[in-house]
Amino acid sequence: MNTAFIPFILLVTYKKRLFDPIDARKLHQRIIPRLGGVAFAPIQCILMVITMVLVFKTSFAPFEVQSWAFLSHFMMLICGLVILSIVGIGDDLIGVDYKWKFLTQVLVASLLPLSGLWINDLYGLGFIIKLSPWIGMPLTIFVIVLIINAVNLIDGLDGLCSGLIGVSCLVLGSLFMFYGAWVHALFAFITLGVLIPFFYYNVFGTKKRRRQIFMGDTGSMTLGFSIAFLAISFAMNNEYIKPFSEGAIVVAFSTLIIPVFDVARVMYVRWRQGQPIFKPDRNHLHHKFLKAGMTHRTAMIAIIGLSLFFSIFNIVMVEYISNNIVLVLDVFLWIGFHAIFNRLDRRNVIAKVQLYINLL
Repeated sequence: MNTAFIPFILLVTYKKRLFDPIDARKLHQRIIPRLGGVAFAPIQCILMVITMVLVFKTSFAPFEVQSWAFLSHFMMLICGLVILSIVGIGDDLIGVDYKWKFLTQVLVASLLPLSGLWINDLYGLGFIIKLSPWIGMPLTIFVIVLIINAVNLIDGLDGLCSGLIGVSCLVLGSLFMFYGAWVHALFAFITLGVLIPFFYYNVFGTKKRRRQIFMGDTGSMTLGFSIAFLAISFAMNNEYIKPFSEGAIVVAFSTLIIPVFDVARVMYVRWRQGQPIFKPDRNHLHHKFLKAGMTHRTAMIAIIGLSLFFSIFNIVMVEYISNNIVLVLDVFLWIGFHAIFNRLDRRNVIAKVQLYINLL
């Protein structure tokens, strides 16, 4: 369905000249439409409703579930996607103040705990197991807002955001299938299906044919909310969603390690340097890859591969060691990875300086 929508969106954006602004911080230096994410939420919602009706009526899979236990979760998910989509379109067209976007994100994030979906168990992380609603619900809201913004900020290379969320949907969808949570698996694969045609246009679109398009904030915010919903659904200790698994909390957020750790690192660096933590810069992970000499496409593939590595690593390791140790290993791997790239970056700078001196 998204394959049919994107050419129509491209036609409208070129006729109305709705292009992504070009500035010093952007990696692209030509006009590209930025409304590719407009179709995400409508298609997700439409296909989810139609598919659920069909599979329940035709008994396509063994849906031995208590639908009342999570139907409210999906209803609030759809409401949140619609709200974020409306605000995102406004931001992509005329710009919306960040404070209003943040308040909208908090409002939307509150819908999931209101529906009964929230992080109620840490599975031993920090030696904490059960969480009371007074702690778990605010924590869930914070996590959702963090994920929405992390996904938004990682959208800096062609195919990077859609590729990362696509991998997340593939991994979580497969895990939901493994545990028999077919309805959640459906939503994961529907989201993946929406992203595949966009990924093609975003990565392989050409200026000559006017086929390249960006997702904009509309797409990144709705994708962030979608993947947050899937991760929290997997992490929640709820037998009506899926059976209990000891490493659920670590596995659920493994696919989001790259965007979440990256935004945490960037904000920490800004805070250390006395800069506003929300000030845009070129200090994200993909900027480091580019500074190291990688092409845009190579950097995109490398980051997606790194995300897949963390996912597989955590899925395997939680079967043998505690969640706390796995999390510590993730942090050390992340720090070590950045230490290597910082060294490569310094060598690259030194080499350029030496070349410049030789030319003089």
